[in-house]
Amino acid sequence: MNKELLAASLPLLPSGLQNPVRQWLDRRPFAARLAPDEIAAWQALSGLDGDQLMLALLPLARCFAHPGISEFYVGAIVAGASGSWYFGANQEFAGATLAMTIHAEQCAITHARQAGETRLSTLAVNYSPCGHCRQFMSEIDEELSLRVLLPGRPALTLKDYLPDAFGPWDLDKPQRLLGPTNLSLAATSADPLHQAAAQAASHSHSPYSGTAAGVALQMGERLVTGSYLENAAYNPSLPPLQAALILAAMEGLPWQASRLVLAQHLGKVDLFESTAQLAKALGLPAPELLDL
Repeated sequence: MNKELLAASLPLLPSGLQNPVRQWLDRRPFAARLAPDEIAAWQALSGLDGDQLMLALLPLARCFAHPGISEFYVGAIVAGASGSWYFGANQEFAGATLAMTIHAEQCAITHARQAGETRLSTLAVNYSPCGHCRQFMSEIDEELSLRVLLPGRPALTLKDYLPDAFGPWDLDKPQRLLGPTNLSLAATSADPLHQAAAQAASHSHSPYSGTAAGVALQMGERLVTGSYLENAAYNPSLPPLQAALILAAMEGLPWQASRLVLAQHLGKVDLFESTAQLAKALGLPAPELLDL
């Protein structure tokens, strides 16, 4: 988290929330998400309704960004069916290709998916979603019913932002980004990182290439995983290392690791080289490849 930006952002929050937010940030272990009872408490303290509170917290969400290329901070918050809210922010990687960048909306949605959310109701973001993000969000459902909140604008749905969308329904794929996925892949090795990477691969959303892939990172005492998420338009797809880095960023963990395992059940695409490229750019260990 950018401490200097946080110091500038805290005064922008409703005065009744500034101390609770500081206490929330000091929690260990930390996770950039709010449970339903916390949301209700913060609403009572601020006098804001749900939409207003979500928008008011965007200055805080942007502090989780790592904009090493653009120096442009974007924050997002998404509400899951459980009632919990998940923070996200743009994550950029100097030294890697621009295509590896994670947008704030992708970050928040992937954060929610990794927590087990199967449906999303509302997403707030401090800048209008770009076409890349609108396409990524379209993978959720054909109705494009996700509500999108922007500061100073009326609430609209994703369908308003993306009319005549192209999605998995055009390719006769019934799978959706937040739908059930368990490919029951397992590692033959007893190595905990191998097992975790294989489990992450089992939760891939990859109806287009058939490649299932998962990453496991040993970050100090924490084991962090990420699953491969594809998109009907291909380019907005999110590789598993980026998904793992999202979870690390949203838990306040530095991008440092002693081991990196990529577990892959190979389909029509191979994610090893791109994973190795990003790992090298970030100074992470070279990925250990586990074929499933």
